[in-house]
Amino acid sequence: MLLGLFFVSIPSNNPLAPGSLTGKRVLVTGSSRGIGADTVGYFAEAGADVVINFRNKEARAKKLADAIRAAGGTAMTVGADLTDPDSVAAMFDSIRAELGGLDILVMNASGGMESGMAADYAMQLNRDAQVDLLRRAIPLLGPGSRVVFVTSHQAHFIETTATMPEYEPVARSKRAGEDALRALIPELQAAGIGFVVVSGDMIEGTITATLLERANPGAISARKDAAGRLYNVSEFAAEIALAAVEPVPENNTRYVGDTTDFNGG
Repeated sequence: MLLGLFFVSIPSNNPLAPGSLTGKRVLVTGSSRGIGADTVGYFAEAGADVVINFRNKEARAKKLADAIRAAGGTAMTVGADLTDPDSVAAMFDSIRAELGGLDILVMNASGGMESGMAADYAMQLNRDAQVDLLRRAIPLLGPGSRVVFVTSHQAHFIETTATMPEYEPVARSKRAGEDALRALIPELQAAGIGFVVVSGDMIEGTITATLLERANPGAISARKDAAGRLYNVSEFAAEIALAAVEPVPENNTRYVGDTTDFNGG
């Protein structure tokens, strides 16, 4: 796959057919590495013009874009701090000037476990910034376009199923963001824009999983034992890519991985 030029250990398991997204324009936030980078790679391999967004990993973003172009794809990189409205506005100005609009928006960027941030940073990023991002994106999204919001089971089910104390502030902010975005579904539907939440279990190989394991040794292996298996980065990215093209599921939610230990939703 495309990302083999950059992440040589990732298997080629693109669920999207070659050329199936030719002419489509896609923005994936937080896509210079990890799940976002794999997702961008799948879209580019399927023929989409992709926008790689980063906050401070410009070198990684440019390296990924170069790999996509070397494989015959089209990619642009745009830096933006999603918690800075002016930065987000400038990102969309660049996209409008370069591509004219968007057909798919994947809201992948999130955080809250970083050190040295304000006490309310998780809520700023995972709720307030996500709503601002979507509202600014709507004018670029036409009928038939799709918005995908990426979250975790630990956040999606936080009101009914407790999670690790180290992750709870992030989980609650992610759920608050999901709820705020769901409130916009009627407006999106009226504009012909589909909306899907992709909720996944812990994903092996992510920064969040690494931080949780560091704070709570054994957490990942315990969850893996309970779930039977955990998706890896490329497998989860494939599910996100499919969420952008397959019919919108019931309750606008696509579940990835085991949910038997979670209640409600």
